Amino acid sequence: MVNVYDVIIIGGGPAGYTAALYSARAGLNTLLIERMSAGGQMTLTGDIDNYPGFEEGIDGFTLGMKMQQSAERFGAKTEYDEVLSVDFSQKIKYIKTAMGEYSAKTVIIATGANPKMLGLKNEAELTGRGIHYCAHCDGRFYKDKTVAVVGGGNSAVSDALYLSNLAKKVYLIHRRNTLKATHIYKAPLENAENVEFLWNTSLTGVIFDNKVIGAELKNLKNEEISGIALDGVFISIGRKPATEIFKNILNLDEYGYIVADETTKTNVDGVYAVGDVRTKPLRQVVTAVSDGATAVHFIEEYIANL
Repeated sequence: MVNVYDVIIIGGGPAGYTAALYSARAGLNTLLIERMSAGGQMTLTGDIDNYPGFEEGIDGFTLGMKMQQSAERFGAKTEYDEVLSVDFSQKIKYIKTAMGEYSAKTVIIATGANPKMLGLKNEAELTGRGIHYCAHCDGRFYKDKTVAVVGGGNSAVSDALYLSNLAKKVYLIHRRNTLKATHIYKAPLENAENVEFLWNTSLTGVIFDNKVIGAELKNLKNEEISGIALDGVFISIGRKPATEIFKNILNLDEYGYIVADETTKTNVDGVYAVGDVRTKPLRQVVTAVSDGATAVHFIEEYIANL
């Protein structure tokens, strides 16, 4: 007989494992499917100092492991597998993975969002060899060196500020003439003596010899091309939600995020979206865990009425 879970959670980040904790603790038969490791994108963060309860901060990998252990303490099960397709057309939901098939009364999607690539030639080839997407993960390799950060939002400014405490020189390259970041990030960066802003500029290519040694820049006002010597480039231009397999099944917004409000309910009964993958104004660990708890609240109501 096929085991039909009460809840299957796709994705093991903070939203997914909080949902697993609340679900298992409520006595629901719970399976979480994670492709890589507990914590999701959070594991790429060196120090998290805005999550309550850790007065000295905590690294993302450790927090992810703690969240997994909390959920499994109450009986949640983790399978390391990759989801290939889903069928939400019936009351029982079906999930096909690389290693098998699963079914459940309800599904929580917690697949998160991945860093956007700039689209440079050789970008994938040079990732980890001078091109990076996480300053807190890889910034330590650039102590007393010269780096560039591409972007103008909160993430880019936060990365540039972090790198300014390590690198000899930090260029912040932005296509516009002003930052989109909030003031709390902008003010300290503007006071950093080793940070130089390159306004109205795009990074059009990298110069490399086995690793990055420089970058090609284009001035968007006068079209002039120039070059600068660099040891590394950190790309921080936003994220792309991991929702490819849900196209034509769930309602997505223009950016590919699953349309779900504060109830976390999607347009399909019994399917919920939590964390960075859903439409929301703020994507942080603390808002992700809130989503996980909220989804289970409505799942309990849903299952009770089946």
